[in-house]
Amino acid sequence: MDAKLLEILVCPVCKGLLHLDKARQELICRGDRLAFAIKDGIPVMLESEARELPADEEVGQ
Repeated sequence: MDAKLLEILVCPVCKGLLHLDKARQELICRGDRLAFAIKDGIPVMLESEARELPADEEVGQ
């Protein structure tokens, strides 16, 4: 994932910062506990496509 792109992307729900989970290839919004998939290097920034993070799943650093 391009670092410059990561700097300008925000959560489409709350406009908060996103954090890259390299292992899962997801962008994580800690505030909304949503994970946005990265497919073929392109982030899928649709709320309807986001994965909700379970309460017991630790949100990365």
